[in-house]
Amino acid sequence: MRFILIGAGQRGMIYARCIQERGHEIAAVAERDAQRRKAARQAFGIPEERCYESGERLLAQPRMGDAAIIATMDRDHYGQAIPAMEKGYHLLLEKPISPIPEQFLEIEATAHRLKRHVAVCHVLRYAPFFMEIKRLLDAGAIGKVVTIQHNENIGNFHFAHSFVRGNWRRKADSSPLIMQKSCHDMDLLVWLAGSGCKRVASFGELTYFKAQNAPEGAAKRCADCPRSDSCRFSAYSCYLPIAGCWPASVLSGDQSEAGLREAIRTGPYGRCVYHCDNDVCDHQVTVLEFDNGVTATFNLSAFTDRIARTLKIMGEDGELRASEEMNTIEVIPFSSNAQAKAEIRTIHPALAASGHSGGDAGIVDSFLKMLEAGGGETATDISRSVESHLMACAAEEARVTGAVVEIADFRRRHEGGAGA
Repeated sequence: MRFILIGAGQRGMIYARCIQERGHEIAAVAERDAQRRKAARQAFGIPEERCYESGERLLAQPRMGDAAIIATMDRDHYGQAIPAMEKGYHLLLEKPISPIPEQFLEIEATAHRLKRHVAVCHVLRYAPFFMEIKRLLDAGAIGKVVTIQHNENIGNFHFAHSFVRGNWRRKADSSPLIMQKSCHDMDLLVWLAGSGCKRVASFGELTYFKAQNAPEGAAKRCADCPRSDSCRFSAYSCYLPIAGCWPASVLSGDQSEAGLREAIRTGPYGRCVYHCDNDVCDHQVTVLEFDNGVTATFNLSAFTDRIARTLKIMGEDGELRASEEMNTIEVIPFSSNAQAKAEIRTIHPALAASGHSGGDAGIVDSFLKMLEAGGGETATDISRSVESHLMACAAEEARVTGAVVEIADFRRRHEGGAGA
């Protein structure tokens, strides 16, 4: 099969490489950044005449393949997904579908109308760690699920890179934090609860990464700052020791010390984290009630040392505790009294080589299998994935307004046409 790639950043290149490794062709690429466009051309052997500066230019050409990988910025997806489907492409679409409810609902409607397969990259459903949790719940390991506690620990350095200095720092340019970072987690909660969501409440704000918390005398850029040797957010401390690895690899194609120092001196990742133009909140707590009566709390926080998810799922007959970082799932049956010791079952799911604990390769394999079979659905078909997006947008509305938002009402208010 032949694929086109729209967006040759980190995520797009991961999916495209997986597809190429499985014997399929990347026939064309669209990427605004000349350096990334060249890297994609060389990686996939794409002729120069099929390398474009924008998705719009690529999609104006005659159809070149069976499916499109769309991995551009959040607010570009709508303007590329609709034309791609109209051109005849099926889609492997990076999340979020769009941060605007009218737009992601229209993308869903267009996929149904044109009978296009759209797999949204909620890759965690394909990760062995989360698949094992789902298997245990479905097998009744803790009885009927009653309530879930789910934490996404972003990691303070990850947050500073992506959501203070990086592309996702401003809600108007990308998405609210809970959509951009955690529509994954909304999707996981729907999946694990086994039900659609009924209503949400949410609380949070931007507390720390702002000018009033800057150390005295801090400069606007790390290159000019007298505190760069002692600040844990110094770009020199964040990036130089990990040259060649993410997130240093984002700064420049030149990963030498000289190349990184120049990127820190002149680029966006050399800015002081207290003096950026970021406005997304750095912590948020969301309370959810599902149609089947399951309740959940979701805690999204920049204020953690490591990057990992942790869960505690409480059922009628026991509880399940899981640490993504430790790759450990504990199943704890309830005891009859405080003296009895529960026989804890500890499970270590299979480790996978690909990113997102195997989820990146998993979604590509599922998408290819569906296309090769000529039909069916993936686990992250757009109609499933829209639910998580409604939840994330409703949670952001709840956070801003202080209201409890009913999901069915939220959907009714936004159906019927794409927003600007």
